[in-house]
Amino acid sequence: MDNNKNILQDNFGRDHAYLRISLIERCNLRCSYCMPEEGVQLSPKSHLMTYEEIYDIAKTFVKHGVTKIRLTGGEPLIRKDIPIILEKLVPFL
Repeated sequence: MDNNKNILQDNFGRDHAYLRISLIERCNLRCSYCMPEEGVQLSPKSHLMTYEEIYDIAKTFVKHGVTKIRLTGGEPLIRKDIPIILEKLVPFL
């Protein structure tokens, strides 16, 4: 496989060079489309990606054509290891 080939191509042949990585589910904004009044069942911490997994995924996608990464999900800055995540991803951002 060509390492420079963009792996994010849709059914219409359009290349996409943008990746969103959700870091956390918790949020205090309570937007109706993702956090209804009755709440939602949050995933256990053990199901969230580690900073190593986030870095490995980002590295793989950048290798295959991604040029923009957005860190999303609830309040990503409340994640305790956010400084480590940012430090590892700075070369890709």
